[in-house]
Amino acid sequence: MKVAQLSFVFRRVLKSLRELLWTHILTSGTMAMTLFIFGGFLLIQENLHGLLRGWGSQIQIFAYLEHSLSQADLQSLLGDVRNYPEVESVRFVSKGEAWENFREALGAQSGVLEGLPSDILPSSLEISLKRPYRYRASVAAVAQRLRGMKGISEVEYPEEWIEKLTLLVVGVQWAKWILGGFLFIATLLIVGSTVKLAILARKDEIEIMQLVGAPAGLIKAPFVIEGMIQGVLGASLSLFFLWLLFLFARYRLPSSLGIFPAHDQLQFLGSEAISLLVFLGWLLGAGGSLFSLRRFLKTWGSGRQ
Repeated sequence: MKVAQLSFVFRRVLKSLRELLWTHILTSGTMAMTLFIFGGFLLIQENLHGLLRGWGSQIQIFAYLEHSLSQADLQSLLGDVRNYPEVESVRFVSKGEAWENFREALGAQSGVLEGLPSDILPSSLEISLKRPYRYRASVAAVAQRLRGMKGISEVEYPEEWIEKLTLLVVGVQWAKWILGGFLFIATLLIVGSTVKLAILARKDEIEIMQLVGAPAGLIKAPFVIEGMIQGVLGASLSLFFLWLLFLFARYRLPSSLGIFPAHDQLQFLGSEAISLLVFLGWLLGAGGSLFSLRRFLKTWGSGRQ
């Protein structure tokens, strides 16, 4: 495209932005709403992944020992467990320590333990796994091997919570694309309607350009650039409101919810997610404009023949 044509295109874009300002703002706002919802799913997904990773770093296997286990057998068992390639550390918890931990966990209700012997709880091993093995399948495999070892009466680990959180992450991923797909289609139709309004507002000008033999690309370019501007503006607005939502969740949600151990564990969208939202906004604007132009100009052209 020549310099003169580029100058013409950008003049037309600026004129349209001035004359149809509120129409463009409405379209950008619609895109922002769609991208805000999609970005909200991305934000939830990102923090669920962070929560899963955080829990994965804290996941421990608890192996409860038989009461009759001798000291020599205990040392042999500790050595065998430490030799597991998946195991990062093993800590022995005696009956007395388990009792004290239980009392502290009960807090003000610890009085209910009065009269019970302090060795009622079994001793145990708290086993932490190396990072590559902190996943459900690996944890389950290690737990199964521990159950077959002599001197271990029972093995527990937070399997149920791991599975539920993993399913929740998968559900958010599917909902993001399914609901996002419907919203994108609706937004494309709205962008198309905006483009049609802009075309009708310049009907006479477009007819003159067609009569003098202006290339189709020159006619379409201003509308496509307007759509791109609307899309990028909508993405920027959605990111701004997502940031406000993030700040509210980080500083206003009560810590008593117990979902996150600390507010600073909440994370905003990463650079890849931000780039994805901006790209989707740009694509919505450009794609909606091209789709509408192709259909509208084709119908208009056939009607004039």
